[in-house]
Amino acid sequence: MQLIPAIDLKNGKCVRLRQGRMDDETVFSEDPVAVAGRWIDAGARRIHLVDLDGAVAGFPINADIIGRIAEAHPQVGIQVGGGIRSFEVIQTYLDVGVNQVIIGTQAVRAPHFVDDACLEFPGHIIVGLDARDGRVATNGWEEVSDIAASELAQRFEDAGVDSIIFTDIGRDGMMSGVNVEATAALARAISIPVIASGGVTNLDDVHALSSEAASGISGAIVGRALYEGTLDLAQAQQLADELAGG
Repeated sequence: MQLIPAIDLKNGKCVRLRQGRMDDETVFSEDPVAVAGRWIDAGARRIHLVDLDGAVAGFPINADIIGRIAEAHPQVGIQVGGGIRSFEVIQTYLDVGVNQVIIGTQAVRAPHFVDDACLEFPGHIIVGLDARDGRVATNGWEEVSDIAASELAQRFEDAGVDSIIFTDIGRDGMMSGVNVEATAALARAISIPVIASGGVTNLDDVHALSSEAASGISGAIVGRALYEGTLDLAQAQQLADELAGG
């Protein structure tokens, strides 16, 4: 299981939000490229980038920074989300060295867009599903639908997405521990990999997620815990590797 550091971009800076609220941010660095280098030096094999401004605007805002990160670190996987709502944007990101793009809101609003993207860019499409109590949330997490996350994940598996990023929005950015049960249940419902997101705080969370790797949990996105020092990336990845080996 891979530990995947998150770099959330807002106004060109590396920030973290609490429960996705744009008005509740903490700025951790004004140099996101250096932050990416820091996590890669600590052993990261993949980096998770989110264009928060782009997610609001509906089109990329921090694409220049994302391109610079991808160019500076071609040896690691780069996955990007936020404002990806056209083929032109997907192609632009892939051209600058991004490995995979994450489709979130657009996947729920227009599932056919994911179908077409998987055909056009096979192997490069990830769908991000945000849920509260197992139900998919949209519109900046303000609205919770009647659609089960597992049902939508199965639909996108059939479409050909590479993997699913599952966020428990009740725990994201709150340092309250990861929802292992819900993440494992989703992973068991599909055969493509599931990446956990939201609430990873310490080594206990890494241990709990790693113990469910056989369910299909392939990675965990880690944000605030790394920036606030409650989790050491190198130590956490070593533990995940040891558990996988055992």
